[in-house]
Amino acid sequence: MKKIASIIALAGLMAIPAFAADKEITVTGTAKCAKCALHETTECQNVIQTEEHGKKVTYYLAENDKSKDFHDNICKKPDGEKVKAVGKLSEENGKKTLTISKIEPVKEK
Repeated sequence: MKKIASIIALAGLMAIPAFAADKEITVTGTAKCAKCALHETTECQNVIQTEEHGKKVTYYLAENDKSKDFHDNICKKPDGEKVKAVGKLSEENGKKTLTISKIEPVKEK
């Protein structure tokens, strides 16, 4: 009986990421260029760095029109720009990728 309960619980946990991928999330943090500011990639790529549970988290933005259009705002700016982005999250090998549908600067008060 315990074995069946464990299998059902495991199946439920495995299904969570599939449902979460369809849901849009909002991320607020500092947008930077992974090549110019972070020196992590060989080509320019937008990232958003934020802090979650006391740890720095980096979201790599998938290349799409929204991401490309915003790149000039952050490229070659070492401090980046505070932003709020909405998109769908995926994760592979511990790397978080956000496919954005909206990104905008955050006005600091």
